[in-house]
Amino acid sequence: MLAPLLTTTAAHAQNLPLIRDGEIEALLADYARPIFKVAGLGSNKIQMRIVREDSFNAFVVDGRSVFINTGALTISDTPNQVIGVISHETGHITGGHMAALRARIAKDQTRALIASILGIGLLVAGGTSGHSAGGNDLGNAGTGVLLGGNELVQRGLLSQMRQQESAADQAGIKFLEATHQSGRGMLETFERFAQQEYISDAQKDAFVRSHPIATDRLARLRTLVEQSPYYNAKDDPALQLRHDLMRAKLSGYLERPATILNRYPAKDQSLPARYARVLAHFFQGGSGALETALTEIDSLIRDKPDNPWFQEVKADILIRAGRKHDAIGPLRQALRLAPAATLVQVELADCLQSEGNPAAMNESVDMLRRSLIDDENGQAYRLLATAYYAQGKGPEADAAQAQAEFEEGDLKKAQIFAKRAQAHLRQGTPEWIKTDDIINYKPPT
Repeated sequence: MLAPLLTTTAAHAQNLPLIRDGEIEALLADYARPIFKVAGLGSNKIQMRIVREDSFNAFVVDGRSVFINTGALTISDTPNQVIGVISHETGHITGGHMAALRARIAKDQTRALIASILGIGLLVAGGTSGHSAGGNDLGNAGTGVLLGGNELVQRGLLSQMRQQESAADQAGIKFLEATHQSGRGMLETFERFAQQEYISDAQKDAFVRSHPIATDRLARLRTLVEQSPYYNAKDDPALQLRHDLMRAKLSGYLERPATILNRYPAKDQSLPARYARVLAHFFQGGSGALETALTEIDSLIRDKPDNPWFQEVKADILIRAGRKHDAIGPLRQALRLAPAATLVQVELADCLQSEGNPAAMNESVDMLRRSLIDDENGQAYRLLATAYYAQGKGPEADAAQAQAEFEEGDLKKAQIFAKRAQAHLRQGTPEWIKTDDIINYKPPT
């Protein structure tokens, strides 16, 4: 079952615990779209990926995705703080920093190897028994080469990282100015984490370790931000509400009910607080938990009938309660309000399959195929395989299962299913071509 939030997969290249949620992904896409456009990345289909991790961190590993931790989303008080982080990471993409860093690491590995060989050579030449004064001297020299070589490599790498961070700051501020947004959120984020530079590595947030923050760098960033004509620009109230709803939803799904109810007490009647409490009351369990949660989500739907995500959460609660048939109505309404919501399409397809009749199964297949045009994900392919098996389409089912395994990072299983499917598919068809791609896929080294 694909729930709105808690479907966790592994990015097959990065092996990261990712989560999918239509509401949060739509919000992050709205945050990122103007930044990507002015950065010249508008047509590159860069994805915002959500990592289930409590620490504050955001990072890029290539030019195709920006990864942001759930911790960064919940800690950030305003949209501008998240937008500032996205703008900074976009600076890394446009600067080609990851490619440059990989090249530097490859070069430094060679240098470290040479230093190690030289050190080992000195150690061998001097001996290690310690019986000779000359031997001791040469042995110590060899150790010094080993340690010194590694230190030199580390210093060079950190120096390049600091230069890249400063360049990403400057590029990020330019992107924010081009979109008439304040850089204050970026500054607030880095000022918050500059304070962590004086504590132990074990206690530091991941953002500090991966984004070295020097005092002079922070001073330059502060000057750039304060000189911007958009320094005092404020987030749109509607965007702030969506941000607060996102934080409430993350709390509702990821934290213990007691923690949620402490953070969002009953006296707080704001939409975000009510949203979080729906989930807290449901996950508390016990007598009346389902009825209470449904009553509260229905109240939110009455107040905001144009919000598709309230409908989706209602459906998720019903699905978790074993009432997939009852979830179909809210999911259809969510799709009417958000026709492009591919994850809602997948949820609805799953519920339709449980109806157990050919018409519902056919609709499920059509819906899954539409969803996969814009959003290839393992769960959709897995459901499509189930539907094809039920329809007696074995080769097509095997091909879909191969895609599911590939998307979820299990290349060995993917190739097994692809070979089984290809043996019975007509050569040159789209399914045959996809299976052939999987069979011949070679992981990047």
